[in-house]
Amino acid sequence: MSYTRFAIYFVPPHGALAEFGARWLGWDLATGSAVAQPGIAGLATITRTPRKYGFHGTLKPPFRLADGCDPDGLARAVQAMAATCAPARCEGLHLSRIGRFLALTPVGDTGGIERVAATCVRALDDWRAPPDAAELSRRRRARLTERQDALLTRWGYPYVMEEFRFHMTLTGRLAPDEVAQWHETATAHMPDLPAPFVMDAIALVGERKDGHFELIQCYTLTG
Repeated sequence: MSYTRFAIYFVPPHGALAEFGARWLGWDLATGSAVAQPGIAGLATITRTPRKYGFHGTLKPPFRLADGCDPDGLARAVQAMAATCAPARCEGLHLSRIGRFLALTPVGDTGGIERVAATCVRALDDWRAPPDAAELSRRRRARLTERQDALLTRWGYPYVMEEFRFHMTLTGRLAPDEVAQWHETATAHMPDLPAPFVMDAIALVGERKDGHFELIQCYTLTG
């Protein structure tokens, strides 16, 4: 399949957490197909924005391939990088409010996760086409700090390196008076969260022409 953009994600392995995420969002990254959501009033609406990305944690944000690069070469580069990158772990995951959306975030020391993400950003940067003027302008409308703007210029995205915060998104932006209700609802439907949380593999994913992302290949971190 032809993809418009690529990204490096953490995708939970097959099991209760992956199944919950796919059903909650209504999209299964692993199969590249829609999934019936639970019959919860309003769920389809509050998950509309994150649905197309699937249940994941971003490590290297979506990017277009640079001129002269091809998907097969990118896949080989990701495989080579994974072979030199050690796994990461922390105490676990918990459900958090980030601004006005809900996500699973790590508990405890996140240094290892941040190391993996920084490795993905740096090692694969030659494969990334620079953002065009329209994308830069759109990103800067978010009132970036001076450092975030510098990261945008250097790496094509403002929330990398020391600005990176690992999270697995469960909702779009919620109304302030909805956050507590949806926190309670999500908690009631999710399985036991992993403790510890182990990141021992990364996933190369592609954005289809319909805007949905799907899994291309997983690679074990063996560094």
